[in-house]
This record gives sequence, C-alpha cells and structure tokens, in this order.
Amino acid sequence: MFDTLILGGGSAGCVLAARLSEDARASVCLVEAGRDISARTMPDAIRSRYPGRAYLDTRNIWQALKARMSGSASLRRYEQARLLGGGSAINALMANRGSPADYDEWEALGAQGWNWQSCLPYFRRLETDCDFSGQLHGGDGPLRIQRAAWPRVSPFVRAVLASLAQSGHAMHDDQNGPWEDGTFIGSIAVSAKGERIPTSVCYLDDATRARSNLTIRTGEVIERILFDGTRAIGARIVRDDGTHEDVHARRVIVSAGAIHSPALLMRSGIGPADELAALGIDVRADRPGVGRNLMEHPSIAVSAFLPRAARTPFPDEHHEQAIVRFSSGLPGTVQGDMHGAILSRSGWHSVGYRLGTIFFWVNKSYSRGRVTLASANVFDEPIVEFAMLSDARDLERLKLALRFGAAVLASPSMNGHRDVIFPSSYSPRVAAVAVPGAWNAAQRGMLSALLDIAGPMRGALIKGVVTQGVSIGELLGDDDALTAFVMRNVGGTWHPSGTCRMGSSSDAYAVTDSCGAVYGVEGLHVCDASLMPSIPCANTNVPTIMIAERVAEGLRGTSPDKREAAAHTLDYSPYPTIPFTSKNASSPHSPYSRPLPDCL
Repeated sequence: MFDTLILGGGSAGCVLAARLSEDARASVCLVEAGRDISARTMPDAIRSRYPGRAYLDTRNIWQALKARMSGSASLRRYEQARLLGGGSAINALMANRGSPADYDEWEALGAQGWNWQSCLPYFRRLETDCDFSGQLHGGDGPLRIQRAAWPRVSPFVRAVLASLAQSGHAMHDDQNGPWEDGTFIGSIAVSAKGERIPTSVCYLDDATRARSNLTIRTGEVIERILFDGTRAIGARIVRDDGTHEDVHARRVIVSAGAIHSPALLMRSGIGPADELAALGIDVRADRPGVGRNLMEHPSIAVSAFLPRAARTPFPDEHHEQAIVRFSSGLPGTVQGDMHGAILSRSGWHSVGYRLGTIFFWVNKSYSRGRVTLASANVFDEPIVEFAMLSDARDLERLKLALRFGAAVLASPSMNGHRDVIFPSSYSPRVAAVAVPGAWNAAQRGMLSALLDIAGPMRGALIKGVVTQGVSIGELLGDDDALTAFVMRNVGGTWHPSGTCRMGSSSDAYAVTDSCGAVYGVEGLHVCDASLMPSIPCANTNVPTIMIAERVAEGLRGTSPDKREAAAHTLDYSPYPTIPFTSKNASSPHSPYSRPLPDCL
C-alpha cells in the first residue's frame, strides 16, 4: 500500500514523483509504460541538443498510435513518448511559458486560482534561467534554461531575423519576458554540458532516485484504475502475456498525457456513460467531458534551399535557434496568436542540413477535437481526431502564415542566404524518409548531391521530388489551391492538451476541479497537459511542468510564497510590465494576489 500511486512517468509524472517524495513520511510509486532514462543511460540520440533522431526511434514512442489531423486528412502516425521523462525526452527542448493572458483565461474558464500571478511562482520555481533574473525568472530550479550565443546562430537564421526587422518585427532579448510581438533567440532547456535534461534526469536525479520512499517501475502498462465503490484504491498492471498485478494506494494520480490519460479514465469507467456502456465498461462516473476539448497547435512551413555559406557551421547545435511572434489581427483572436520557429536546418540528416525553414503554428488555436476508445482493451490505441482547422480562424491564419513566410524569405535582404523557396510540412512521407536506415540514407545522400549540383534546375528538382508538383508561387496566386494545400498538409506540433480539463463543479464537461481531483469519485487526480482548459501560446512542456509543480504543492498542503504575500505586493494586471534584468539583479519572490482553492 503506497500513499501515492502515479500512473505515467512523463514530464508531469516525474515532477510529481520528485516533489511528493520530498516528504520522507510519504511513500510514492511511479509507474511508466516505457523504459527508464537516466543521466547515465540516455542514448546519444536523446542526449543530443539537436533533437532530430529521438522521436524517430520507435523504441521511444507509442508505435501504433495514429491520429487524424483534419476532417479531410488520412490517419498518420502521431509521435507520443513512451519512456521515462515523456515528451521532455524526445521534444525540441523549447522552454517557453506563453502569454500571461493564457492563464487568466484558464481561471475565466472555471479553473479557480490558475491566473497568471498565481502561476508565475511555479514557473520561477521550476527553472534556473542562465541569462535573466528578476521578478519573472527563477535561479535555482531543476530545469536549466539558456539561449544560443550569437556566434553560434546560423547565417540563415541571422538573415531571416534581419529580414523580419526590416518589416517591423523588432528583436527582443527574452522570450519569457513581457509578452510582445517580435523576434527572440529561443529559450531552450539544456544542461551545463549542452545536453538534453528530461524530467527523468533533472527532477529524478540520482539523489532523488535513492530515496527509500520512492519506487520507480518502468516497462509496465496500466490497464485500469481499481476502485472500492467510488474511491480509487490502486491500479491494475497488465503484462504482454496476459498476467496482471494489482498495486494499491491511498491516492492515485493519472499522468499519462492528453491522449492516454482520458483513455485510462474511460477504461476505468469514468467518461461518457453511454459510450462506455456500449463497450461493456461498468460506469463509475458519467463525465461526458473526458476525451473532449482535444487541442493542438496546427502547423505549416515555408522552406528554402541554402547555399553553402548560409548553412550552419555547427551541425549539432540546436536547430530552432530563433522565433518570431506576431499577431494575425483576425477578428476574435488575441495578441501574439502566431508563432514561427526559425530553423537553421530542417532535419537531422543530409537533406535537412541543406534546407532552412520557418515552421509556423497557430499559437492560440480554437479548433477542438476528441479522444475516444476503440475498445476496452488496453492494447488498442484510442481514436484520436484533432479536427484541426474546423474553426475557420485556424485555417485562415495558417494560410496567412504561408504568405508571411514566403514574403520574409523572398525579401531582397535574403539574397545570397537562400535559393529556391517552397511550401513544406511534416508529412508522413517526410517522416518516413527521415527514419534512420541504410536505404533511407542512400536516398537522402543521392538527393543531397543532386540538390547541390542542380544549379538552374534546382527549382524543378524540388517541385518534382520534394513538393510533388506544388510551388509556392502557384499557391500564393490561387486562394483555392492554397486552402486545399493547407487542409491536406496541416500538421501538429506534438502539443496535445485539454482532454481532462479543469473547471467548476457546475460545468458538465469539466473533468476535474482546480486541484486536479476527478469529479464523481474520490482519491483520484489527473495531472498533465490534459488539465489545460485552453491551449497556451507556448510549447506545452514547461506549462505542463508548472502544472505538476502546482498540483504537487497543493497535494502536500503548502504553496510557495504564501508566507511572503503580506510582505510583498506586486501587481501583474492584466499582464506583467516588469522589465527583465541581468542575471546579477535581485530576484524577490512573487506573491499571490487572489485567493486560491484550499488545495492550492
């Protein structure tokens, strides 16, 4: 009998295990379906600060998981991590928070106490920012954050930044500073050695793993949550050979991610009652919101062939070196609703080294999809329908992004830093060619050589082989063709969220309260990106870690900075306007200015 059983060892689960086991009186068990990843056992592909190969290795992901991006698209593989550390072990290392308005929106949607000024102390707590301090930044957290030094920024990325500056997109120092449009050197999470630091390493370090009250079990799949009446009392672990083991606990926390957390709840009898009954699942709690509100950042890209002089001299450097944040200005959208990642190279392989890209996504998307069960069998992946672009604002903004990117790359200041410009996306075809292997390597090598020597025929080569008959000029000159291209090629950003969202008890589609406690049952919590009521304008890894820090603190019965609330009074309404300072500046704690739920 454990005090706490955590089901899922991703970004959130590792944080929960580390923080809850700080109380030596509490016994904690963490169960993860994938293999262990520690500082000593990380493979080179995961350790690398260039995150190219990690998500292509099928040992690191749920191999059978597929998703439909839009209503007209076919199913495609959707890479979700299956190893300790979760997404933080295979993602792009980006460490940003989003807009303060994102979190005020969470509270407005019913997540009491999750406004910006209440979340900021936890963002500060999780990080050690090596470049900035002050009231917006932390200096002693587990996650080490830095920006690429200017000498290591590729010639292509520098040229794109200059082109953007000429069109009015000013460069700012701190992506996690005051929320404003412009360009930034991207914030990334890496160790002092420049290596990846998944939460299984920076939170579950050697000292934490040595705690006698912490048990970590990997390579074990959770079939369902066990109940005594309406109280969760543990979980059933099932093995490939059909045998199982029941693990009991006084409290159960589901942290399996926005795809598998709702699936686990539904297999356990928590979800839409009629759908569960149709699958032969006994209903514990009729919660129709489980699996709904599925969110992603829909993406599209514009790429260019790079002359030799524009290519990065540091092939192992992080590729997403800078970003542009801008506002679409469409009715019903928010400031900074668009994001462009400026990539020094477009893939880990030889072809990717020759291509620069601006990878766009809708920072604040409004389309909503759903996760449902295919069956009650734990080994059948759930049905994932993102319904991207079902909200017309998302479609129009991706079309705007293609026009924006083409204009930036075509500007005269880019002459000499790029050759042929073409539309691109992370399609199943691109993903298949990028998989390591001798045959793929031979094909990539041949295409790389042809691209280098093609000269005036390069445009025809790219149109015939890379884009399969599509050119950027044709798309920009035909709105119907542009719409069809975006609908057919829209991708995600591996930021699924929202499927077990927090909300008020009067909201029939809320799954948990503001503490992550699941409505309709006792002793059961959810803690991961599925809690998000709306998607933040950010890569979701750092917001997910923040959520886990807050939930863990609430479950331990304390909150950071409450003792100092009377001594410090800061106003962050409606957003922070506090200037960032140098690393040597003072860093006072930030208090809460609004009441929190008891658990927070």
